[in-house]
Amino acid sequence: MKHLVFTVTNELNYDQRMIRICETLFNEGYKVSLIGVQFSNSPKLIDRKFNQKRIKCFFKKGFGFYAEYNVKLFFTLLFKKADLFCAIDLDTIMPVFFAGKMKNKALVYDAHEYFSQQKEIITRPKVYKIWHYIERHFVSKFKNGYTVCYCISKAFEELYKIKYEVIMNATSIKISNKISPKKEKLILYQGAVNEARGLEYLIPAMKNVDGILHIYGEGNFMGQVKTIIHNHCLEEKVIIKGRVSPAELHEITNQYYIGLNLVENIGLNQYYSLANKFFDYMHAGIPQVSMNFPEYKRINDEFEIAVLIDNLEPNEISNAINKLLTDDEKYAQLVQHSNEAKLVYNWENESKKLIQFYKNIFEQ
Repeated sequence: MKHLVFTVTNELNYDQRMIRICETLFNEGYKVSLIGVQFSNSPKLIDRKFNQKRIKCFFKKGFGFYAEYNVKLFFTLLFKKADLFCAIDLDTIMPVFFAGKMKNKALVYDAHEYFSQQKEIITRPKVYKIWHYIERHFVSKFKNGYTVCYCISKAFEELYKIKYEVIMNATSIKISNKISPKKEKLILYQGAVNEARGLEYLIPAMKNVDGILHIYGEGNFMGQVKTIIHNHCLEEKVIIKGRVSPAELHEITNQYYIGLNLVENIGLNQYYSLANKFFDYMHAGIPQVSMNFPEYKRINDEFEIAVLIDNLEPNEISNAINKLLTDDEKYAQLVQHSNEAKLVYNWENESKKLIQFYKNIFEQ
């Protein structure tokens, strides 16, 4: 039985993509281990089919955190029996590369995003210089890899002469007996509450929307979000719900009327994005407001499931939301298209590519 080890810097309980990947490969007959971070506020690990390990770190963010975690991860991998190491994003690529080379193990790179092109990085020149250096020197050394969308795959091919598979973050097809009827026209934002998610534009936009917005998630922008809500006196129209498990989030999403997938157009990571929530809303049959960016437009041209907006001006956002709230015929069309699209864009189809990818590595 081949042993695959995956490395992340995320909270393991909430990483939907890694849960899907690890469970899929475990069910295919592999031994699977997922290594992440033990945060001070980390909840108890949810029992899964595959192995999970958290590494405790003294530093919580910044250079100290990445340096400490990378060193500890390197030694963890060095003494771990495995057949393949997979680095998830640039923040784990170096320990995976060096430990893998020392142990002569197969290496895989899984780019969940265009890491060096995040807003938080490109707007800080010294930070960008470091991550861009790591990307240029290490990504090309991983000949086997995959990513979440065609834009990032094409960018890597042009820059580093490597051809990565595209395995999208599509949701699994689920049948639920707990779906509540949509009694109210509630509006949902779900996902990380981080920079570049358009929240500083969305909240003021709610002044001109006859509806209630619920925010599910946590992140480094939560403090600013609370301040913006308070400054605009929108405590009764914008409600912070916090973070819930992926299983709970699925049931919750089904109850909403509109989903929001907003991304600021600063950095190629944002412009090339293809977010989990885009598929989550699709699978819940919820029309959404999303960005007129390449990956969203490509799918929306095939199955119109969203009202696409060109920018994050509050009026642009509120007009799009109000269109879905008031145009019942358009809304019904988008619901129908969402139900058709999920039969094409789902984890059941994407997982076949994942399984074949790892099969090909061990057959080489």
